[in-house]
Amino acid sequence: FSVLCSAILSSYLLGERLNLLGKLGCLLSLVGSTVMVIHAPEDEEVTTLEEMTSKLKEPGFLAYAAVLLALCFVLIFYLGPRYGQSNILVYLAICSVIGAFSVSSVKGLGIAIKGFFAGQPVLQHPLTWILVITLVASITTQINYLNKSLDIFNTSLVFPIYYVLFTTIVITTSIILFKEWVAMTVVDIIGTVCGFLTIILGVFLLHAFKDMDVSLGNLPQVLQNEQPAPVTRDDKNILIEVDNSSIAPEDKPKVFMLYT
Repeated sequence: FSVLCSAILSSYLLGERLNLLGKLGCLLSLVGSTVMVIHAPEDEEVTTLEEMTSKLKEPGFLAYAAVLLALCFVLIFYLGPRYGQSNILVYLAICSVIGAFSVSSVKGLGIAIKGFFAGQPVLQHPLTWILVITLVASITTQINYLNKSLDIFNTSLVFPIYYVLFTTIVITTSIILFKEWVAMTVVDIIGTVCGFLTIILGVFLLHAFKDMDVSLGNLPQVLQNEQPAPVTRDDKNILIEVDNSSIAPEDKPKVFMLYT
């Protein structure tokens, strides 16, 4: 809903234009994300901070988090200063990668809040403050780079691409953190892959054809082939022009030979 609202409101309020292919890209992105969410397995039940700590300490998630941090540093310190002003994916990739940590922190803090109202000593648990610091840092970074992206690029493009990247990273993080892929059936795996490919197609339509003037009104003219039709010549009467332009001047009479 936020993707469609941002595309529509930016067209009416900000004067930004989203062509027909961009609108199809938004629709495909929503369809792909919906398919992924439908086929994604349910979260494993985690009720205490101790269980959350054990999940965060698992080697698989630690390796995944290290890869995300390394990718984030590369995007912020290397790709951002060089390509951030010209490529819309750089800043939005930073926001999406950081989003993996913010969502995980929110889930852990939700468990901590439940424990606090249940009378558990969650304030003395070190994970609570680690999650708070991680959440504040990740949200601040997300807001910073999202605003940079909105200052440079079209709002109708920023929100759909950010939505797609963020959703994909969050679902992947949830699957790795809670090992949900173990309980996934073949149908769910196929549905998740198809949804992800649909998302990629939607992002491609949004980004690759953003500068084309394509709408329902001018679609016949865009699809029309403007190249002239080939001239069919009679094979019994062929006119051959014999002209050596390197020797003869342009104002010199031309010589033609007619074969029948």
